[in-house]
Amino acid sequence: MTQEEQLMAYAEKVLGQDASGHNMDHIRRVVATTKTLLARTPVADATIAVAAATLHDTYDDKLVTDVAAAKAQTVAAMTHAGLTAAQQSAVIAIIDHMSFKASLAGKQPLSLEGQLVQDADRLDAIGAIGIARAMMYGGAHGSRLYDPALAPRHQLDASSYRQGESTIINHFHEKLLHLAAQMNTPAARKLAAHRQQVMQDFLEEFAAEWRGEK
Repeated sequence: MTQEEQLMAYAEKVLGQDASGHNMDHIRRVVATTKTLLARTPVADATIAVAAATLHDTYDDKLVTDVAAAKAQTVAAMTHAGLTAAQQSAVIAIIDHMSFKASLAGKQPLSLEGQLVQDADRLDAIGAIGIARAMMYGGAHGSRLYDPALAPRHQLDASSYRQGESTIINHFHEKLLHLAAQMNTPAARKLAAHRQQVMQDFLEEFAAEWRGEK
């Protein structure tokens, strides 16, 4: 197997049974979008970017119970696939700093490759795919769809992000609608603009149907 295939096989071992929108379909889309952005950013290191895109959820604290052990296993998978120590450090630095939760603590340092992977991951959280994934994640965690009496939270930080009462629809206002403005690269911003409109149209339609107007 190629290096990329080995890393993909490891990601599938960890995430293959996920039902919250972080499964291998998500990983493959993020890798594909990362490659699209790489084609427009030829100075970026494709090996590091694709590896980070492939492995970015393998030790996510919302998906694994023992983050330290999962991180060590991810490093071992990179070693087995033949990544150098420097490449591994670059990949880990990206994964450790690219999440939305991490950004709530302040702007995170990201390499050019990290910016591309973060953009690709965030693009997969918005638009039509983002709507579907929000429903998957909320359903997997027993979240309510919507409650008109429960306003979206606007003062979130890293400690409160996944705490407190919310709904799937509120998640759009608390996170997803903010992602387009946070894209790092011009190419990602262009893609995000269309996906942002898709979400806004969906929310307008949802609200009208909820009120029984359509």
